[in-house]
Amino acid sequence: MATLSAAICSKIKRIVYLIISSFTFRIFAILLIFLDMALIIKDVIFLSGTTHISLESRSVSFVIAFFFFMDVSLRVFIEGIRPYFSDIFNSLDAAIIIVTLLVDITYLLYDSILAKIFPRLRIVLRPVRLVILIRVFHLAYQKRHLEMLTRRMVSGNKRRYKKDGFDLDLTYVTERIIAMSFPSSGKQSFYRNPIKEVVRFLDTKHPNHYQVYNLCSERAYDPKYFHHRVHQYLIDDHNVPSLSEMLAFSMEVKEWMAQDKDNIIVVHCKGGKGRTGTMVCAYLLASEIFATAEDSLYYFGERRTDKSTSSKFQGIETPSQNRFVGYFAMVKNIYNLTLPPIKKLTIKKFVIYSIHGNGHDLKVQIIMQRKTVFFCSASKNCRIFHDAETDRVIILLSKCPPLYDEVKVKFFSSSALPKYYENCAFFFWFHMSFIRNNRLYLSRSELDNPHKIKAWKAYSPQFAVEVYFDDI
Repeated sequence: MATLSAAICSKIKRIVYLIISSFTFRIFAILLIFLDMALIIKDVIFLSGTTHISLESRSVSFVIAFFFFMDVSLRVFIEGIRPYFSDIFNSLDAAIIIVTLLVDITYLLYDSILAKIFPRLRIVLRPVRLVILIRVFHLAYQKRHLEMLTRRMVSGNKRRYKKDGFDLDLTYVTERIIAMSFPSSGKQSFYRNPIKEVVRFLDTKHPNHYQVYNLCSERAYDPKYFHHRVHQYLIDDHNVPSLSEMLAFSMEVKEWMAQDKDNIIVVHCKGGKGRTGTMVCAYLLASEIFATAEDSLYYFGERRTDKSTSSKFQGIETPSQNRFVGYFAMVKNIYNLTLPPIKKLTIKKFVIYSIHGNGHDLKVQIIMQRKTVFFCSASKNCRIFHDAETDRVIILLSKCPPLYDEVKVKFFSSSALPKYYENCAFFFWFHMSFIRNNRLYLSRSELDNPHKIKAWKAYSPQFAVEVYFDDI
């Protein structure tokens, strides 16, 4: 019976928490504060020459005060008295709410009871009404709650650190590896980790024993925030690092970790998933914490995902990033943490299976070392054929240059194919040194953009791209 009651109580707390912590609830609370302050300004300032404040104004103000009193009461019910009031902001907010509620109750009852007993009390009560203006501090508190809610909405069900007064999109992948989203300032700190809070966390938990790795090519911050212990690898969003960058990162981290048992690393990109996961998995392999790419990828995803809020997987997302973790596993296990021998090939043709249309609108861009080295369309550098019987589009390339190391191929389409990452229909990365038998076959789940479930309406399960190479 006791177990059943505890289960029911836990379920009630969960429902109440979802309601009072919702974005809509907090916006509504802020609007109520503005409404109450508007009523005060009207009553005290614009009606200063009158002796009567309307019953409607007093009633609305009382309802607002009672709303916030119930808000605090429910939060205490969910968190417990001691945990809730251990936060100084919670204690200050509760004091403001109780004071304003008492003033509103006094004002509401004045005409019906107190005015007959103490007729001159009206002179005292009017300036006392100004006390309710302290709710402007409550507005700041509500803003704090709204910021936390917005950050939680943006981070989704990524595992957050919510202890010791911190609430950050930050996960201990291991005791010495932290993955997090971008530490932001200005407007971005409203929905991402505030950089000052991240600094406070690291200086509190790991003083003088952390290094930060920024994997964003598109944004940076002043390294002085983190005492100039910041290393940056320029990787584009939704793309992959080079194998040489993965190797350099892993060796650098291994050296740092070996210097002191208390040393840790903090790795981030924008969301703390794709680029972050790719590099973290590389280190997990290099340090022999895991032996296979599959195990490291699964582990990172499990650590980064908070399954108590949603089942959405928060590990490495794009197929190309997964593929490069697989390449790095071979660098570790086959080449003993050295780069594989350079292989140079040219692309002879692409074969695309089960694509909508005849493919004549397709354009192909090939990128190597961050530069476009080849571009073609039906009218330039390639011929496009549609084989209706086998439902294939064949693209024959003309004068494709020699390719080596990391290669990126992007396909553009003017048809109704959806465009997600990279503003193109689909794309993929591969490393030339791992091409076998001059052929590469990538199914729908191995192509960036078509791998997304929301894209499956446009791409059938049979959709695939096959690449044929020629020796130099």
